[in-house]
Amino acid sequence: MPAAPAPTTPTTPGFGFLTNHGKTLLLIAQDPRIRMRDIAALLAITERATQKIVADLERAGYIEREREGRRNVYTVRTHLPLGLPTQRDIDLRALLDILVTHDDTPVAKPTRASRRS
Repeated sequence: MPAAPAPTTPTTPGFGFLTNHGKTLLLIAQDPRIRMRDIAALLAITERATQKIVADLERAGYIEREREGRRNVYTVRTHLPLGLPTQRDIDLRALLDILVTHDDTPVAKPTRASRRS
């Protein structure tokens, strides 16, 4: 009887499907109180690069930042479109529902704009 082929384990490709902007947004969605230092460490980028990414996300309207004592607390605005080239009607909530592990707490608080719709 021939030997069964050895099970193969998937290898990590040399590329990623998400940019650092996307990964940062996912980290913020998972933990709205995450520190820039922690984002930088998890993504293996500098804190300065993290600050620029968070500023880009805030300027584009994907997140809102509020000071709470010495920390920032973020709100992800999930009603915004992703801007995909093929499906323009998919919003950020649809992506987060797929990629973020949920427990009993919501990923992000609804914003004023999403409560109206």
